[in-house]
Amino acid sequence: MGESETSPIGRLSEDQDFARFVADIKRSLSIDLSHYKENQMRRRLTTLRLKHGFGTFAAYYAALSSDANLCNEFLDRMTINVSEFWRNPNRWQVLADRFLGSMVKAGALLNVWSAACSTGEEPYTLAMILDSLEALDRSSILATDIDDGVLAKAKEGIYPLRSIREVPSDYLRRYFEEAQGSYRVSDRLKRSVSFKKQNLLMDPFGDRYDLIICRNVMIYFTEETKAFLYEKFARSLKPGGLLFVGSTEQIFSPAQYGLEPADTFFYRRPGARV
Repeated sequence: MGESETSPIGRLSEDQDFARFVADIKRSLSIDLSHYKENQMRRRLTTLRLKHGFGTFAAYYAALSSDANLCNEFLDRMTINVSEFWRNPNRWQVLADRFLGSMVKAGALLNVWSAACSTGEEPYTLAMILDSLEALDRSSILATDIDDGVLAKAKEGIYPLRSIREVPSDYLRRYFEEAQGSYRVSDRLKRSVSFKKQNLLMDPFGDRYDLIICRNVMIYFTEETKAFLYEKFARSLKPGGLLFVGSTEQIFSPAQYGLEPADTFFYRRPGARV
């Protein structure tokens, strides 16, 4: 009787195949898939592998190692690049009204980081708000992502209608130009954001940020990896600086990471802003 796919031996072989793929990706791309929730990540990548007709992860890895399009598709699927302007608008309003207003009144240069920025909707949303507060010219906005493809789209600044659905009408008129059904971000906003490639799990962070935005990313990581990143984010903030996370990413024990709650989905590094 042959070994079925569900037999212990067959299952072990599949596990070894995936484990080798994880090791190969870490070695060649410096991306450690073990930090992601395994079942979720493995299911997503299995679907992608089968879509292209590869029977094993070994065969899939061999192909994406020599095919840039396959590799870019893998990165897109792994990082779940789903974004839009003003995602969860009420939280952006809280950021503008409760926090950024007082930061701007303090008069110092604002140092802001949009981590895992995807195609740029998040840092451009922030830039619009800062400009409305007359603070864009004295703000430094860094936006980072691991995926070269989405960074290229962010720098281009052209978006479909679905991405701009939540943009207030006055902002849409002021900061976008419509062209053949798409919407192009103004050059003023583009100049205000510095895009850079970064691996959150492997690369060092900057420091002394007034605000770090990292939304709808942490949900894909293991609990151990979340803790590791929350601690790094906290150390990267100025005293009094804010971490702004996504609507499904509430931090239940912020004190263990050196943070305190400031509002729903906002966390502060304790201390007076300096």
